[in-house]
Amino acid sequence: MRIASGQFSAGKVPRNNLQQIARLMEAAALGNADLLVLPESSLYASAEPATVLAVVAEPLDGPFISGIATLAKNLRLPVVVGTTEANPGGLPFNTLVALDAAGAIQGTYRKVHLYDAFGYRESDGTSQGSIEVPSLLSYGQLRLGMLTCYDLRFPESARYLVDAGANVLLLPAMWIAGPGKEDHFYTLLRARAIENTSYVVAANQCGPLATAYSLVVDPFGVVIANAGEAPGLIFAELEPERIAAVRTRVPSLRNRRFRVVPAEEE
Repeated sequence: MRIASGQFSAGKVPRNNLQQIARLMEAAALGNADLLVLPESSLYASAEPATVLAVVAEPLDGPFISGIATLAKNLRLPVVVGTTEANPGGLPFNTLVALDAAGAIQGTYRKVHLYDAFGYRESDGTSQGSIEVPSLLSYGQLRLGMLTCYDLRFPESARYLVDAGANVLLLPAMWIAGPGKEDHFYTLLRARAIENTSYVVAANQCGPLATAYSLVVDPFGVVIANAGEAPGLIFAELEPERIAAVRTRVPSLRNRRFRVVPAEEE
């Protein structure tokens, strides 16, 4: 599987963000990607308090996701992208949407761990997603599970996907810039790959708000693609044979003696 990760700096005008996404999607299609992963909060991004999100949120059949769906269909390119999903029952959700090559919604993930850290409170303007059976994407022998940004700091989130059959972890992010934050991002992405003997594909936003440096990490923790600071794309080949070889050499999943149980089941 040839995967692409795209990074850009989203702003406050969804139409402009969609234009940037269109360019990334066209470049990914030209690069023969089987799937493009785009950042969290691609609809709207700002340093404002999270309460502003209720005003800009859209339903999944709104113009933003519908525009990406049209591009996906025209380019025959599946895509995973982060949006702010309107919630008639309360605050919006921080949602990942997976679209297939026909532009149809293939799966969604609503962010479980909200970013109430480093002096910010995402929960002031966002509803917490419920813990559900993972919606995995299938590409041959590869099973792809979705996580969002702050979820990266909770290793049980990744393991929950792996227990469900995932061997590739997708992480759209807007990893906020700050002292030490880039190092945290790099370290945690590699840790999730190593401990789960799985590929990790991160698509991060660029500065000034976020750290950029989207990565693809292989199941042994080797960084096989790094996007650096500038907007653009990285490509990587994900190989089931590599996963099998690493899991034979390091059978940590088979050797473990604990399992992940959602908090409400404890």
